Formats: sequence, structure tokens, C-alpha cells
Amino acid sequence: MKVLAIDTSSVVATCAVLDEEKLLGEYTLNQDMTHSERLIPMIKTLMDSLKLKPEDIDLFAGSVGPGSFTGLRIGLATIKGLAHVVDKSVIGISTLEALAFNVPFDGIVIPIMDARRDRVYTGIYRWENGKLLNIMEPTILNIDELLDIVDSKYEKVLFNGDGTLVFKDRIDEKLKDKALYAPISLNMAKASSIGELALLKWEEGSQENYFNLSPDYLRESQAQRQLNEKR
Repeated sequence: MKVLAIDTSSVVATCAVLDEEKLLGEYTLNQDMTHSERLIPMIKTLMDSLKLKPEDIDLFAGSVGPGSFTGLRIGLATIKGLAHVVDKSVIGISTLEALAFNVPFDGIVIPIMDARRDRVYTGIYRWENGKLLNIMEPTILNIDELLDIVDSKYEKVLFNGDGTLVFKDRIDEKLKDKALYAPISLNMAKASSIGELALLKWEEGSQENYFNLSPDYLRESQAQRQLNEKR
């Protein structure tokens, strides 16, 4: 069973193809280009390199957020369009769950994504017996509020995500040696993590219709907030 997975929730654009328990290929770029410019060429390059066509893919997967509003819309429109053309199922994966899945750490993993204004998108996850469990649902919090929760509940945690670059000094000041950090390569979205999670959820019976798959922003867009303020 082949899965095409993508993640465009941040400045990173990444796509991967998995076949059951094997990663066939992955393409990741972290540079200042728009996803509308690079995503389709990346997918085509990867698929051509693997000598695959869209009809060879059995399941399509994409990150549903949180993250960049524009990036998520572009990514999900792409994955839904491909699934629609070949009439295959899609599965949406939380960006935060995928980040936590990058790091099979024996303990608490806390992905943090910069949400501006001293806030982070975050969740709290724990690995148990080789399975990733969600123990705090994805949410948006002030970084100090998150650190208070962590300091009061946990002895050792591992952080990953782009928020670690923004808030590392404050994390260290508050948590000191309670805080560990993932390697640089595991701070970014990985389409392979999206794809593997999608396979696991498929095996559990999950699937979604490409008409209904939608982003999970966790907050209103800036344009919507400005409109509400005017009202």
C-alpha cells in the first residue's frame, strides 16, 4: 500500500512516498519560497524519480494544522485534488502530532510552533510501548503558561519544533535541566512522519473523504480577526 504525504504547515515544504513499512523517498526544502511555487514540482520530481503515477498511490495524507493559514490551504488543496482525480481516500494528520512522532523519546515530547505574540501552538505527547499518546490536545498557549504547566507536572521533557529556536532562552531559564531538545533535523515537519501516522490510522479504520478534509487552524486568521474587530 503506497502513501503520498505532504506537509506545508510552515516555511518547510516536504513530501514523501511510503510503501507499508518502507520509506521510498522524501523531498524537503526549507527556504524562502511560496508553497504554490514549489510543492507541485517537488511532488512531480519525487514521483518521477520513483517511476510512480498518481493512480499508483493508494492513500493521500496531509497535515491539517495548526500552522500557516496559506500554507495549509495550498497543501490540502493539492492533496485533495490528487485524491479526487484518482478517487482515493485521504487522511489528515495534526502537525503537532507529526512533530512529536519525529522523536521516539522515552518520555514526554512537547512540540512547539511559533504562533507570534509570545504564543505557541503546542500539545503534550508521551511514548508508551512504542505508541505515541496524546495527553494534552493541540492548543494555542502563551509560552509562559505552557512552561508553568510543564514545570508543575514533569521532571524531564523533550521539546521540538520551530518554537524551540524562538523561545529556547526562556525555556532554559524556567525549566533548566528539565528541558531537552531534539536534533536540528527533527525540529522540522517531515512528510515521512505524516505518512507513517496516516498508515497507522488507516490500519485502525480511519479514513476521510477528500470533500470534507479541512484545516485545523486553532485560531482565526488575521483577516478574520480584523473583520470581527470592525464589527
